[in-house]
Parts: sequence; C-alpha cells; structure tokens
Amino acid sequence: MKLPSAQNPLKLGTRGSPLALAQAFETRSRLMAAYGLTEDSCEIVIIKTTGDDRALIAADRPLKEIGGKGLFTKEIEEALLSGAIDIAVHSMKDMPVEQPGGLVLDCYLPREDVRDAFVSPSVASIAELPEGAVVGSSSLRRRAQLANRRPDLKLVEFRGNVQTRLKKLQDGGATATFLAMAGLNRLGMGHVAKSAIEVDEMLPAVAQGAIGIERRETCQRAGELLSAIHDAPTAERLTAERAFLATLDGSCETPIAGLAVHEGEGLWLRGEILRPDGSEVIRGERRFMAAEAAEAGEDLARELLSQASADFFDWRHS
Repeated sequence: MKLPSAQNPLKLGTRGSPLALAQAFETRSRLMAAYGLTEDSCEIVIIKTTGDDRALIAADRPLKEIGGKGLFTKEIEEALLSGAIDIAVHSMKDMPVEQPGGLVLDCYLPREDVRDAFVSPSVASIAELPEGAVVGSSSLRRRAQLANRRPDLKLVEFRGNVQTRLKKLQDGGATATFLAMAGLNRLGMGHVAKSAIEVDEMLPAVAQGAIGIERRETCQRAGELLSAIHDAPTAERLTAERAFLATLDGSCETPIAGLAVHEGEGLWLRGEILRPDGSEVIRGERRFMAAEAAEAGEDLARELLSQASADFFDWRHS
C-alpha cells in the first residue's frame, strides 16, 4: 500500500463548522499515529453543504422543510464520487441510512459520550425549568421527549452549529437548549453543559457521538488505510441502531431515539418512537449477540411499529 505524502496527500472532505473540523482533525491525527504520517500528508478539504446556508440557519426553519438529513452530506458525497476528495468525515447522526451507489461507510472512530447536554445560563436542569419557559432545539427527537416530560414548556426552533446556538441562547432567544455532549467534548467545551442528561432520562439520537468515514467502494487504498483506525465495538453498536432507524424509515420528520451498548458478551438495544407533540411514546428493547445486531435492530423497529395505533403517523401527512 502506498502511504499518503506531502506530494500526494490523502484528501479528507468535511463541512467547515468548528465541530466538523474537530472531527476531521481527529481522523487525521489517528491516521498520522497509525502510519507515522506528517500533517501535510493528509489535506483537509472544506466543502460547503446546503445545510450550512446562513440564511436557512438564521431563519430557524425546520430541517424537514428544507431537505432533511441529506442537507449535510450531499455536496460532500458528490465530491467523493467525482474524486475531488478521497474520504469524507461525517457525524453519524447526520447520515442518511443509505449511501449513494458507489460509496461505502465502513469505518467508525471510537464513540464519544452519547448523552445530551442541558445548556442554560440560568437553570441547572430540565426539572428546574420554570413553568412555561422557552426552550430552543432544532431536534424533533429532543423536542418530543421534552414535550412528553414537560408539556408546559414552550418549544422553539433553534438551528445552527454549536457556537450559533450558544449565541442565540445568550441573546435571550430561550432559557435553555440542548447539545450533544460528544460535540462539546470534541470542541474542548464540556464546561458549557450545566449537566449531562442520563440516557434513562433522555434516550439519544441513533448514532449520537459517533464519527463515520465514507469512501468510494472502488478505492482499495482508502479502505486499507482506514482499516487501521476502525473501531469494531462502535460498528457493532451502530449496526443495530442504524438497522432500527432504517426499518422505521428514519428521517428528520420522525422523532426516533435509539442506543445500543455492550453488555457482557452481547449488546443491549433500547429504542423509542414518539409523536412530535410528545403526547405518546412507544418504547422497547432487545438483547442479542453482535452477529445478530442488524436483525435485532430491525426486529425491535417492527415491534414498535406493531404497537403504534393506526393514526400514530398521521402528522407526517398534515
């Protein structure tokens, strides 16, 4: 295998937000450590995606209105298919469950903290939010979970990267918001969280805290290079979670939470689906061996769907 060099660098495609860059830098650092490479042998290529459009962020329009999860990946995947970049670094919770033809996603970095962070300049936790407080979040899942627990709260749309959302909070746009602990940790900003919300209280998004690296199916060199930094335990967990999501037809229109963890020699998957207004939540769980991860995820999804009333998904068409 020919290693990347300053003269022939490996090109890593990424979005340009501080968190996306932190994830690209982590990927580069792991490749450098695995192969004794210099920094200039891995070139970071910033690609602007539709989801990074400042006007859309400022307008706080819901993701489902402007194109769903593919907003953050389409232009990067086009660059990968055209050969402009060699690999693409993604937040796995932003990734659609299916990749475009010709691309594969078979490398995951070790997973970070999966929990949600409660962020507020004045309040310590969800329980301490005053009645009727304004809470900002762009996540349908978080809003539905919050509405289920605290129907008295006023929930508003809050788009943008970590820094943008923190500014909106400081400017008085809301009393509190939620971010992923993983993102804050990767930015060296863990202190911003008033508290980390335990998963028993707020089950996270599928694949939260995981970084995935996508490549062209035909690029054997990239596949070999990435195999040295791939984390198999993370892959086992995400196989179950993403099979669960795919079977539920997971999109930015559907509040879905799911988390698989290793337990003894096997894994434990918990999942839930909610109505967007939080009025109903359906939960379930499965325990299984790693080889059965995809099957277990699909099976749990089918069980939750079978428990949903005929009108459970009516809001999708309203």
